[in-house]
Amino acid sequence: MSANLSPQSVRLSADIVLKNAHIYTVDPQQPWSQAVAIKNGTFLAVGNDQDMQAHIDEYTQVIDLEGQFIMPGIYDMHTHPDLALAPSYAGYLDIAIPDPTPEQVERAILDYATQNPDKEWVYGSYFVRYTFKQAGIVADRHWLDSIISDRPVAILDRSWGCMLVNSKALELAGITADTLDPKHGYIERDSLTGEANGILVDGAYAMIHAAMPPTPQHALERAYREGLHYQSSRGVVGTKYVHVCEHRLNALRAIDQKGKLSARIEAAISWQDDIFPVKRRWELLAGERHFYRSNRLNANAVKFHFDGTHESKSSYLSTPWPGESEWRGHLNLTPEHIKDMVVDMDRKNIRVIAHCTGDGASDIFLDAVAAAREANPNGKISHQCAHSTSLLDKNLPRFKSLNVTAEFSPVGWFPSSFANARSVFGEERMQRAYNFKGVLGEGGNAVMGTDWPVSSLNPWIGFEAMITRQNPRTDDNETFYGQGIELDEAIKVMTINGAKSMNIDNIAGNICAGKSADLILLDRNPFSSPARGNLHGTNVLLTLIEGQVSWDSQGLFANTPLQAIWQAPAPNFDY
Repeated sequence: MSANLSPQSVRLSADIVLKNAHIYTVDPQQPWSQAVAIKNGTFLAVGNDQDMQAHIDEYTQVIDLEGQFIMPGIYDMHTHPDLALAPSYAGYLDIAIPDPTPEQVERAILDYATQNPDKEWVYGSYFVRYTFKQAGIVADRHWLDSIISDRPVAILDRSWGCMLVNSKALELAGITADTLDPKHGYIERDSLTGEANGILVDGAYAMIHAAMPPTPQHALERAYREGLHYQSSRGVVGTKYVHVCEHRLNALRAIDQKGKLSARIEAAISWQDDIFPVKRRWELLAGERHFYRSNRLNANAVKFHFDGTHESKSSYLSTPWPGESEWRGHLNLTPEHIKDMVVDMDRKNIRVIAHCTGDGASDIFLDAVAAAREANPNGKISHQCAHSTSLLDKNLPRFKSLNVTAEFSPVGWFPSSFANARSVFGEERMQRAYNFKGVLGEGGNAVMGTDWPVSSLNPWIGFEAMITRQNPRTDDNETFYGQGIELDEAIKVMTINGAKSMNIDNIAGNICAGKSADLILLDRNPFSSPARGNLHGTNVLLTLIEGQVSWDSQGLFANTPLQAIWQAPAPNFDY
């Protein structure tokens, strides 16, 4: 094994040397090594233990890892800590049951209303529309009115694809039979009267949020801070927080200024009022976003919902939905709108992250990117197809040719009642759902996103599932549709591919001399045991980002100046 050295590294002493380890580098020139030397936040040398001797002096922190496994830090390319945690920290209703029954939702609403008589709104999360269908109950305003009618009630679905509200909430939001559907969502209505039935889909429920006070700043800051703490404890060094407004950016900047931003964050500004109002959208996109820029934070991206969700049959398909003669789903923007927007954002070097759950939506999005590549031939920003739940086979090669990242949320599809709700889009499409293998096989860039709170924030659940295509948490033989990928491919998805989707693969994403010293130490070697039932339980013992200790559960650096940003135990957001 020859050492991989950074320029002039022979003359430099390291700050840290980690030796006697099994290091999977994700560097094709040197896939495995035994030791690394770190200086000023970068890898000074990568090689064997003997190679490190030249970089050790009396000030170097040397740690013998006794054969433990190291790999690059991982990337979660789609998540929402604010949506998951801020409502609870703001004192909103939290139905803390993964798949609550209608009876459990009713009880939670009544308990909250009784315990909080001073709050004008009974607002919170989550109900699951699918469980109402299983119980034979229609989730609508009449059902909510039978529980509480004199106070506005608004409950989000766990998919964040719709909101259930009562008549009082509709009244305060000014929603009547004459209210037009927004371009980026729609109001479900009584087929005879045209009155809203209490289900607001996608951007339509932003009208409810606009009638409410904004989420308090303290709740947003705590949500991001604790989300980062958890992510660092799981080995995350890069993440994308999609859907932000000026209030959320202010919360992230406050954490950054306190030195607690323990991952590189790309925050994507909401293009529309999809979930909450964004009052300074155009100022942010015009240049105000640069105010928040730092080494760890940037807001050079924009996010929008192009279509809806499978649960509400609003995902936009290339052909009619099963059992329908014409209904293909709902586009929240016209094809002309998205083409002009993508071309414009591409010209400004702003990444577009497009929510595309249906194969018809992703097809139109790729067409828009193709138009941008033609209009801006020197453009280098990689755009992102979010969720990519169902892709047309003909489009698989286009991810590489158009430099578009296919982002999948694997933890949302392993067999479960929630995944079964997605099976409504038909056998043929289920066979090509979450097609990591197809995109990678065509040379494209595929990444994973937890999409928390829709799925667990623990990325190792999805890591196992994308390999096995089975439920990590059960011994049954139920297998999801599609084909798994190999372990080494999954590691690339979690590491260098994520860095590429952030346009930082030239400085991060693998363990290579001269690159950012980002790595994680695991409690197991994933190459040494079967993936099934093993990988989802992976524990991260140490996380370094730019040579800085962000997580250290074993206290390896406890008695050194390199104290961890976060202390154990981490908050537990597993489910």
